[in-house]
Amino acid sequence: METNEVVVDASVIVKWFIIEEYSEEAIRLRNDYVRRAITIIAPSIIEYEVLNALKYSKLYSLEELLIAGEALNKYGFTLYDLNNELKRRTLQLAHSKNITIYDAAYVALAMYRDTILYTADNELVEKFPDTVKHIRDYK
Repeated sequence: METNEVVVDASVIVKWFIIEEYSEEAIRLRNDYVRRAITIIAPSIIEYEVLNALKYSKLYSLEELLIAGEALNKYGFTLYDLNNELKRRTLQLAHSKNITIYDAAYVALAMYRDTILYTADNELVEKFPDTVKHIRDYK
């Protein structure tokens, strides 16, 4: 089976744990990953961002957050540290498009790997229409 690589940001992964708008599409993406129809890559900050969002949702106890953290590890995404070329691209995008370093890291990774970033962030979709797709548009 041919595998397609995609970048996902924390806004998508959170939808696996908290049922909200576009969770159905996010879960479809997750299921494709589990079936190995796609490969998920992300900047290494993704786990921090997902767990932070789950903590501040106030829906999870400490024990449940620990379980969610273990689940994230078990998915085994390919994670990229912010170094060398990826750092340069991230900083350039953050500066030129006036976005956070965090958001720029996801976009820069998608550009670096010549793939698509899926997000629930409308601002990123508007600023990078060739690289960033809204999760609602996932297959």
